[in-house]
Amino acid sequence: MSKSVIQSGICGFTTEVVARADSRTCSLIITSDCPAIKGLAEELRQVDPMEEIYFIMSGEGEMTVGEDSRPVVAGDAIWIPAGSAHSLLNTGQNDCFILVVASPAW
Repeated sequence: MSKSVIQSGICGFTTEVVARADSRTCSLIITSDCPAIKGLAEELRQVDPMEEIYFIMSGEGEMTVGEDSRPVVAGDAIWIPAGSAHSLLNTGQNDCFILVVASPAW
């Protein structure tokens, strides 16, 4: 577990971040007096600590990494930086088969 307290600066708000990690996820607990940080904290409850590459083996879909969404088809490879929010939606008529390579290994 890691804990950091960010003391109030010119904004006057104090924020505390507690992070707990296992081999698959990093959970965040963020408390703050700042309304903007409270809103951000709702979205940042878990972070995937692994760098990944998705290989689309067959089928098609829509891959989202962060704010960027793109269509993907068989033969595509998508790099996902550690900590990035990501999802894959099957947009085809058939199953979308993927191979995922992750680092560190789990």
